[in-house]
Amino acid sequence: MKRIEGKPLPVGVTIGKDSVNFSIAVPEKKTCQLLLYKAGEITPTYTFELKEEDAFGEMRFIALEGLETKKYEYNYEIDGEVVLDPYVKEIAGKSIWGEKKDLSGHEIRGKLTESEYDWEGDRRLQIPANEVVAYALHVRGFTKHSSSQVRGKGTFKGLAEKIAYLKELGINQIQCMPVYEFEEVLEEQINYWGYGPAYYFAPKAAYASGKSAVKEFKDMIKAYHSAGIEVVLDMAFEEDVPLQMMDECLRYYMLEYHVDGFILNPERVPITMFRKDPLLKAVKILERQDGFSNCMRRFLKGDEGCVGEAMWHLRHLSSRKGIYNYLTSHNGFTLNDLVSYDHKHNEENKEENQDGTDYNFSWNCGVEGPSRKKEVVKLRNKQMKNAFAILLLSQGTPCILAGDEFANSQKGNNNAYCQDNAISWLNWKNLEKEKELFAFVKELIAFRKQYGILHPKMEAKGMDQTSCGFPDISYHGESAWRVPDEYSSRELGIYYCGQEVKEYIFVAYNMHWIEHEFALPTLPKGRTWHLCMQTSEVELPEAIQNAKEIAIEGRSIAILIGK
Repeated sequence: MKRIEGKPLPVGVTIGKDSVNFSIAVPEKKTCQLLLYKAGEITPTYTFELKEEDAFGEMRFIALEGLETKKYEYNYEIDGEVVLDPYVKEIAGKSIWGEKKDLSGHEIRGKLTESEYDWEGDRRLQIPANEVVAYALHVRGFTKHSSSQVRGKGTFKGLAEKIAYLKELGINQIQCMPVYEFEEVLEEQINYWGYGPAYYFAPKAAYASGKSAVKEFKDMIKAYHSAGIEVVLDMAFEEDVPLQMMDECLRYYMLEYHVDGFILNPERVPITMFRKDPLLKAVKILERQDGFSNCMRRFLKGDEGCVGEAMWHLRHLSSRKGIYNYLTSHNGFTLNDLVSYDHKHNEENKEENQDGTDYNFSWNCGVEGPSRKKEVVKLRNKQMKNAFAILLLSQGTPCILAGDEFANSQKGNNNAYCQDNAISWLNWKNLEKEKELFAFVKELIAFRKQYGILHPKMEAKGMDQTSCGFPDISYHGESAWRVPDEYSSRELGIYYCGQEVKEYIFVAYNMHWIEHEFALPTLPKGRTWHLCMQTSEVELPEAIQNAKEIAIEGRSIAILIGK
């Protein structure tokens, strides 16, 4: 092994044909050494001083010839403190989830990871935003439960084993909570979600069932792409992370892992800057906003004064700004809990139920928590179907929270950030119990995909754009062509008219607890309205011949097609 002249850029470790370059930022007047270990050992075999007088600015660097990368691991020692490379690409010593390791004792080290991997022609899918049906999940919690029936429980491999399930449901994008190397063992709690300080360039070692998180993560992404499903990562950068490092990190995942997009926090990250990056224009840059969720939760439970805002959210193509629609997310109630609890129940977090939001816009349907009352259970099931109809019939990009399609519950916990247990893990036994709900969601996704007017490329304007005599979208209530936007109103009829593609759909939303009549708007000559789907169990005539109105049960949604 021979020391040669290194380079300050790129930052981190760069493995060349004949040499390995190391570069790290070190504050002025501090000492710095490169530590090399034989793989798996905790005592450095070699140390190399990186002198301040040889630095460029704060960048210290060194290159080594003859270094066998597979046989060595590395760290730095700065002013006597052992530190990991902030740009480390893979970490040794963290393969067991929940096992506390001591960096100062050299129990954690950086791997010298090479980029060689056979992608077999894989490319990012670049699915148009209007065609995406997304699914938000936690890599560990998605398959960790014993009921998941996968071999690689709680890992990238286990996630890949669920591809057939997601394909059956109709999902074509998964949104993963942090997959990078974060510290899950805190002083008093488990950091289950993964937010906080992290080594953002390194896939989490404990999310790998084998020896290499890098390879297993790439295998997973390649498998998802082969199935036509995009992979999007939640990159929750801390405020003290330099913008340059954020940019380099996103570029790295895009190029090295073929990632399809990222979810960023606009309060911490200048999203506009990243959207202007010429490289990152090849991927989706998304942000999470709760405007749709807050409005539609209130609309779902029958609050007054929601119809006008609901009309806007149902039509608005939020994806233009990188915003997607969701009713539930990891940060809040699951859908089952949204219709089962009026209040949060976070006692298991051991913060005296003071954590988590108090503003859930939820309704327990008459009983707080689990209930065996048939009427309560029936109403909750209908409300969950209503919620899915609201989400999947909205024209923006919809995102489903993992497990909502089979009524997953967190027992009323709306802030399960520290619950690495059955509270947060999906119980797949519920899939059999809730097969009717699953079938409904599957059918609704297929329906959305079938009709282009439900996922248009351009936002509807409420105008007759093709001179056919009908606007592309119009609103109705007890009277046709009249918007029921009174403050007391809880019902809304929406008529989607795709004259060019001969698609005509009428959706009647009755979020009131009493029955309402809906006037049926006129169809082109030779067509009549036919009932396609509904959330009510009350039978409606399949073909509505010459009818001018239809009665919709309280808290129900019906979908009609003009044939």
